Amino acid sequence: MIGLHHFLMLAAVLFSISVAGIFINRKNLIVLLMCIELMLLAVNFNFIALSRYLGNLDGQVFVFFILTVAAAEAAIGLAILVVLFRSRRTIDVEELDVMKG
Repeated sequence: MIGLHHFLMLAAVLFSISVAGIFINRKNLIVLLMCIELMLLAVNFNFIALSRYLGNLDGQVFVFFILTVAAAEAAIGLAILVVLFRSRRTIDVEELDVMKG
């Protein structure tokens, strides 16, 4: 039988993979955005698992808000990425430091 600890361990593994992806890969902006989305997915797993375990629907309501924010973040992030690629011809994060103030 799959218990609560299985879901929490899966969320911990997903969160660890996303944090490792952010620290290991600091060059490709698309991979960084994907790691942030994976981090939000791990948080959603925790909310759903605990909501199911406790018999309360509040966690599932929070997941809808997180999914809305994640969709907006992905759309805005990809729009910024397209604009940067058109102007700089690269998505390398280290070459985009020219925008620092």
